Amino acid sequence: MVPTHPLLLAIFFLLSATSSSANVLNSTITLHLRPLAAHRPSPDQWEEVEALADLSASSLARARHLKRPKKANFSSSFTASAADDSSPVDLPLSSHSYGGYTVDLSFGTPPQTMTFVMDTGSSLVWSPCTSHYKCSRCSFPTVNPSNLSVFIPRASSSSKIIGCRNPKCQWIFGRDIASQCPTSQVCPPYILQYGSGSTGGLLLSESLDLPGRTVPNFLLGCSVFSSAQPAGIAGFGRGSQSLPAQLRIKRFSHCLLSRNFDDSPQTSNLVLNTVSGGRKTKGLSYTPFRENPSSPAAFSEYYYVGLRKITVGGKAVKVPHHYLVPESEGNGGTIVDSGTTFTFMERPIFEAVAKEFDRQMGSHRRAVEVERRSGLRPCYDVSDRSPDGSLELPELVFYFKGGAKMALPGENYFALLKSGVICLTIISDSVMVGPDARGGGGPAVVLGSFQQQNYQVEYDLENNRLGFMRQICR
Repeated sequence: MVPTHPLLLAIFFLLSATSSSANVLNSTITLHLRPLAAHRPSPDQWEEVEALADLSASSLARARHLKRPKKANFSSSFTASAADDSSPVDLPLSSHSYGGYTVDLSFGTPPQTMTFVMDTGSSLVWSPCTSHYKCSRCSFPTVNPSNLSVFIPRASSSSKIIGCRNPKCQWIFGRDIASQCPTSQVCPPYILQYGSGSTGGLLLSESLDLPGRTVPNFLLGCSVFSSAQPAGIAGFGRGSQSLPAQLRIKRFSHCLLSRNFDDSPQTSNLVLNTVSGGRKTKGLSYTPFRENPSSPAAFSEYYYVGLRKITVGGKAVKVPHHYLVPESEGNGGTIVDSGTTFTFMERPIFEAVAKEFDRQMGSHRRAVEVERRSGLRPCYDVSDRSPDGSLELPELVFYFKGGAKMALPGENYFALLKSGVICLTIISDSVMVGPDARGGGGPAVVLGSFQQQNYQVEYDLENNRLGFMRQICR
């Protein structure tokens, strides 16, 4: 439930925030994807299974949200430009045991630094905000909800509330919003859904402080409450107010660290580049982005790619064509999403893939109890593998339009537990049982971050294509 009184109080204080200025940019920015919490001890067998279960459940909730997104809304009960540039920005990225990759960004005058989950499936950039910020269901194993980084607008001389008739307000609420708030000049509070979590607050115009440069009038969501969302979101989707769009980025790239069910202090780079150029990056294979479905509107923010074929151990899996090509209503097709951990497949695709793995790995006993507890399948007991610990697995390969293929290493689609059990890290609505175990509509395949580990992935926005190659991320 939305904490009404703290929200109203926070909005009251927000409305007293003042305005101001800034100035401007170079061309390549490198940031670090860095952990939110300290390293925790290596988990035991069932803690590993529990971690898999959490990631499986959150991935499924995320996939369902992406397939059936809810429009941003506001409650009537509440009364309340990027500079031209020339050099890339390099930011650190870090992985998290609960499934996200995060980056630190600094907003305000003077700058305040907050942690954001990088999300290519949405477009708003928002932060926990005000001294009255509340976060429910945010107690993860390595996250203390009372110790989250929070933006304080009153401490920034550049904070400005977005007005009701501002085009940025219309971007999130639609063109009719101006007629629905005649009693206030302030853009109404937003409430957004993120898989199993949600957030709500007000839109601000703020200064974004990047290495060696400042970006004025950046649209920032000031969230005064969240549920199951322990950090802010940096939206890298295709919307007009995403971080890449506001910075006029031509391409961005990341290399996602491998996951060990902990919050390692290691980081890798997130590179933002504003320089035009038609050349391909050496070593990368490219596939064009597909045209997005026309409805619902949220689907226009996704990065669709043309998945043509899937093979398991060299054997082509039979996938009905209508699952691979998105219809105008948004059913079918494949998207790439950094906010989903385990890749999601519609039930017929998943069953075909799982069946082929089972056929080729039939000599290994199924680990039924691990399947039951983790929500993943198939899982196999491979404790009798060779003395050197090596294990031959059928290779999983995704073939894309344009000739690009992603031949995944085994650790990108099977999780190996200390007990000698491996589980396929692909999910479907058929894997998690219960009243909500249903599919239908939206993207048929969501390529998640677990499958992108140790890949250099480039979103070439200028040339409308995705590039990738295997690389040890560090």
